[in-house]
Amino acid sequence: MFGISFGELLLVGLVALLVLGPERLPGAARTAGLWIGRLKRSFNAIKQEVEREIGADDIRRQLHNEHILSMEQEARKILNPQSVSPQPPVAPAASSETAAAPTPASSDTTPAASVTTEPTQPPRAP
Repeated sequence: MFGISFGELLLVGLVALLVLGPERLPGAARTAGLWIGRLKRSFNAIKQEVEREIGADDIRRQLHNEHILSMEQEARKILNPQSVSPQPPVAPAASSETAAAPTPASSDTTPAASVTTEPTQPPRAP
């Protein structure tokens, strides 16, 4: 990871043995291992928190964009009601035993708004 070879580690171990002595070296190695473990756990906790915050920022940004889009659609409906066609209501699913009957168009709707399912021209006979 840092480019430390086995020879360099051996040299550090020999220097530590000479400086600390054989009695204190195992305790110092244990203490160093504990500190390194704590640093790794702290680093991982900070890393996870940053990733969680980044994810939360993305979600906040997406919700903000959706809110802006809905406000824009409402403004278009208010400013230009003829160009916005209303969404057809969603009919509940009909069971296999009963079929849903088509609802008659009201008299106040224009013919352009009504949808017909009949063909416009009769089929030709040979």
